[in-house]
Amino acid sequence: MECVVGIDVGGTTMKGGLVRDGAVVYAERRPTPRADGPAAVIAAISAFVADLAAPRGGLRPTAVGLAVPGLVTPTHAVFSAAFGWRDVPAAAFADVPLPVVLGHDVRSAGEAELAYGAARAEPNVLFLPIGTGIAGAMALDGTLYGGAAGWAGQIGHIPVHPDGLPCGCGQRGCLAAYASASSIAARCGETSAAAVLSRTDQVARQVWDEAVEALALALATYTLLLDPALVVIGGGLAQAGEALVGPLRTRLAACLAFRPAPRVEVSALGTQAGLLGAALLATRSTA
Repeated sequence: MECVVGIDVGGTTMKGGLVRDGAVVYAERRPTPRADGPAAVIAAISAFVADLAAPRGGLRPTAVGLAVPGLVTPTHAVFSAAFGWRDVPAAAFADVPLPVVLGHDVRSAGEAELAYGAARAEPNVLFLPIGTGIAGAMALDGTLYGGAAGWAGQIGHIPVHPDGLPCGCGQRGCLAAYASASSIAARCGETSAAAVLSRTDQVARQVWDEAVEALALALATYTLLLDPALVVIGGGLAQAGEALVGPLRTRLAACLAFRPAPRVEVSALGTQAGLLGAALLATRSTA
């Protein structure tokens, strides 16, 4: 049976698998060796592709889709601050005799949300995965919008608090400095945002409340500019469920004095959105 390989390359974890007719039939996770440098990440991706591309239980992969962060074209990872890549060709990520296509990680996950997830019936949607960083995939009239140079959707770097906390991008007060899962954890001296949420002390509650407030401010700005019908929260932080979206709905509504807030929901695809989006890249490359 024919299938495709999809790999979603995150800052901490790579989620890969085999996908057939929009369903994940085999899935695996591996750590992303970001601390070992750009070449080590490329080598780890290549090894992952090789393992997944081998025939397995009657499944025969026909193409490979890779969803990666940064500025991306179908043939090159042009730039990634997360991994230090510059102009890396798709072939460098996969030493296999199959077509290999690259896509932006968040926009690829957004494509999966439009095809299979909570956004299927909504033409104007913001998909906002929150993990190591924050970025958005914006669907306008049913089409994902990339902007003039492919940089659209960098919502994590909207300044929510001028002269606020420093951000890794070089700015201060960015949404990501307050509300990314990695920032929430680091501000409380924890290894995960889930650990922060499980605490009941004042410091943890303040950090969590500030994250929700920062998200509400950024989403209010987005709402006033582009009027989405729906905001879908994805990524690792979405696993907090109502502990996140409940207060976020309340704060977002309070930030919008003269108009109703868009619906805010958790991704139906969970952490598989990026994997399914990568697989869509592969499937469309062979159509």
